[in-house]
Amino acid sequence: MTRSLLPVLISSVVLFSAVGCTKKFIPNTEIEDTDENREIVAFCERYRHAVEDMNVGLLMSLAAPRYFDNNGTPTGDDDFDRNGLEEILAAKFKSVKAMRYEIRYRGIFESHGAIFVEYTFNMSFQYDVEEKSKWANRTSDNRLELERVDDGFLIVSGM
Repeated sequence: MTRSLLPVLISSVVLFSAVGCTKKFIPNTEIEDTDENREIVAFCERYRHAVEDMNVGLLMSLAAPRYFDNNGTPTGDDDFDRNGLEEILAAKFKSVKAMRYEIRYRGIFESHGAIFVEYTFNMSFQYDVEEKSKWANRTSDNRLELERVDDGFLIVSGM
């Protein structure tokens, strides 16, 4: 009878060990729930709301002085720095009447002092074309590069 209890005992120990090692995640994300990750997601939510509100001033306040974006392409003809960022944001928001911007956070990692936030976004926006109002939707993956500053974070790339 002792031999028949041994497999049950071993299975129970393994099961309870696995349950004890499970990670907790920030609700509605794939991000491990730590104080630092909550702080990063809260900052990214400020960014998300600023995009949704089309608030160029707030977005610029979240951009690092050394902001640079290669637009995800290998050529340099569409790259822009912080100075070009404001112009691009203003131009993109000019014809938009309403915006909804949702983010699904998938990962946060650090490398060489930089913090990277990987996410999938869904953007729905209303705009006018030839005096007609139209809605468009865009879903894509993106990555923000952040740097830590005294009072939080700034975005180095990825807006």
